[in-house]
Amino acid sequence: MDELKEKPLIVQSDGSLLMDVHNPEAEEARSRIAVFSELEKSPEHIHTYRITPLSLWNAASAGYTPQQVIERLRGCSRYALPQTVEVTILDQMERFGKLILSPHTENTLFLHTQDPAIRAEIQSTKRLEKYLSPEGDGFIVNLVDRGTVKQELIRLGYPVKDEAPLAEGDPLPITLREITLQGDPFVVRDYQAEAARALTGDREPGTGFGVIVLPCGSGKTIVGIKVLEILSTNTLIITTNIAAVHQWIDELIDKTNLPREEIGEYTGDRKEIKPITIATYQILTWRPDKEADFPHFAIFRSRKWGLIIYDEVHLLPAPVFRVTAEIQALRRLGLTATLVREDHREEDVFALIGPKRYDVPWKELEAKGWIAEAYCFEIRLDLPKELRIPYAVADKREKFRLAAENPLKLAITKELIENHREDLILVIGQYLNQLSEIAKNLKAPLITGKTPNAERERIYKLFRQGKIRLIVVSKVANFAIDLPDASVAIQVSGTFGSRQEEAQRLGRILRPKERNSYFYSLVTRYTVEETFSANRQKFLTEQGYKYHIDFWELSSKGDSEN
Repeated sequence: MDELKEKPLIVQSDGSLLMDVHNPEAEEARSRIAVFSELEKSPEHIHTYRITPLSLWNAASAGYTPQQVIERLRGCSRYALPQTVEVTILDQMERFGKLILSPHTENTLFLHTQDPAIRAEIQSTKRLEKYLSPEGDGFIVNLVDRGTVKQELIRLGYPVKDEAPLAEGDPLPITLREITLQGDPFVVRDYQAEAARALTGDREPGTGFGVIVLPCGSGKTIVGIKVLEILSTNTLIITTNIAAVHQWIDELIDKTNLPREEIGEYTGDRKEIKPITIATYQILTWRPDKEADFPHFAIFRSRKWGLIIYDEVHLLPAPVFRVTAEIQALRRLGLTATLVREDHREEDVFALIGPKRYDVPWKELEAKGWIAEAYCFEIRLDLPKELRIPYAVADKREKFRLAAENPLKLAITKELIENHREDLILVIGQYLNQLSEIAKNLKAPLITGKTPNAERERIYKLFRQGKIRLIVVSKVANFAIDLPDASVAIQVSGTFGSRQEEAQRLGRILRPKERNSYFYSLVTRYTVEETFSANRQKFLTEQGYKYHIDFWELSSKGDSEN
């Protein structure tokens, strides 16, 4: 019994898991339960995880059995497992595979199950009525309805095991260079190759679709390129912004045999469709008005694509879900650092892109030197005296803005920059007026959504070359900018409680380098910003990062009345 009591985890009958973070086995237990649970709360001493249907389905699709999950829990648990938890694990994981989608005719698929009760439930569901035709021990599904049916069934609590074959795209021979055009040796890292193989499998039915989850800075683009090499087919890549499009193009040219003329850019600036075409979510979701169709969706059918890569899949816009539901016959890869979606549509990602195929804890790659070691700090400061009454009478949204734009954050930012004279620094924020004021005071270049793409890339280039050591950036820099030598990020404001934004911003400074990385988040005390900040930190806490809380006081040179 004494040995059991030393275990770090308490498993409760409601599916919550309480982790004693001070226990010497806590880190190992965290990595063992991460494959089938989700972090909910992360205060100082006890972290709360929860077993959910989606977390269990992801584990089942990755090849874990209910018995393996139960044994992992038993191995970490201080007390005997509640029977309700074991039953829930068995029930939910066994649901994956009860419904199987297989080929039927050229234009139809067959959804079958051995369980008559499930058949009856599906047949009585009004939302599925128009998509399914009962036959034998299942239902006929039109090919075009494949994704929509999977979407509806997962909402019913039945994840579909999709074993219908995928269409082959037009071939495009692709090989990887051993020496990049920059003259550096190029070797795909072991975890990048494993991730690519986890998606492509043996190219048999049931493989070729899903999500790869890897930390920022760990080379998700390289995983995509390795998948391209394995499949060697015409590919559509969709990413977050023009800077990311250009980064993909540069990486493809630098590390593969693809000539530039076979790579197309499909953005607001250029509309090229080539064997490898890279587009932005923004252009795909543009339409003249709210009632019009999305004219650029035609790109999905413009070539015989063999693969679609959804970069930063946690940002996949809702309109793209619709077209993704229609093109289920294509191989598809989602790349992300976190499957957290602020719109809570993780189940749609599972249904339409595919299950999580590969995941590596951030701290594991840090320990191996593949991403930088990072130290996270939350610095709390008071609201100036003159803003306390306006804050008290403001509505919740305005309260957040007043706290986020606290003018004292400029003084802290200057102090932190002074403390990191040898580092390359990003100051990141949400509100343009605040960022403009900071950039002006720091005499630093400012990048926002209004900054022309050519100017953005010029500033990024000077930063990479070390010719400027400080840039101020809005949320446009949350994603897909390659700044390998950045080692300090100062977050002056963010998008409410966005967990994925916090993770992405830390990711700007995680590329391997000789220096450690420092992430500072500035938070106004006794305001709603503290609550939102705690939520923002959840995902990174799940990955094992600890936030050190510091309190900043005005110096004698400041406003002594505060």
